[in-house]
Amino acid sequence: MRTAVVTGASSGIGAATAQALSRSGFHTVLVARRADRLEQVAGKIRADGGRAAAVTLDVTDRAAVTAFAAGLDGCDVLVNNAGGAFGTEHVADADPDDWSSMFQVNVVGALHMTQALLPALTASGDGTVVVLSSTASFTVYEGGGGYSAAKHGAHVLAGTLRLELSGKPVRVVEIAPGMVHTEEFSLNRYRGDADKAAAVYAGVDAPLTAEDVAETIAWAVSRPPHVNIDLLVVRPLAQAAQHKVHRTG
Repeated sequence: MRTAVVTGASSGIGAATAQALSRSGFHTVLVARRADRLEQVAGKIRADGGRAAAVTLDVTDRAAVTAFAAGLDGCDVLVNNAGGAFGTEHVADADPDDWSSMFQVNVVGALHMTQALLPALTASGDGTVVVLSSTASFTVYEGGGGYSAAKHGAHVLAGTLRLELSGKPVRVVEIAPGMVHTEEFSLNRYRGDADKAAAVYAGVDAPLTAEDVAETIAWAVSRPPHVNIDLLVVRPLAQAAQHKVHRTG
């Protein structure tokens, strides 16, 4: 059975991706910092007849990532999903610590995981690295400077890695979602303010769900080995662009 490692798998897109890959026949290794949430997701996968392991791990901790990789028997797919946005302040007022935190988890964490697992991915003879970026990675907006910068870093990581792995049996897939309504993303960004978090999606008919993005990832990973989905942008119908969102009412 092929093995897929999914970071940030305790909730949202990561949890849904682990479940989608399990349904596609993968043994899924779920990675995140919250042990209780991870085990809940892994338990659902097992209850559905899949194989899943839950590993508590902070992807920004290089030593821990190295130890994790050393303990794996093999890896066929790595989904670099761990990430997040912190704060909506304009550049003039932004907290540099927020920018640093976003860069660490969205970019450096993905770098740690990719470097640690690249030998196993290559040895598999048919490896795939998936990088979750965002439409924010190539479209800036007020209050989103730090997040856009971090996701642009993830976009650059994916593009550069694809060039550097040319000729090797490892695909690099970048998925760039637009507006996705998950339980925690906007809540974390607005520092727990539920009203502000809810306002992001107010009047939007059917924003993307975590499951929508997860199915997109599973589809990209399941293409024949000679087919690489370099960059796939996925938005809800209501969102024509970063600044163009149709709202009712």
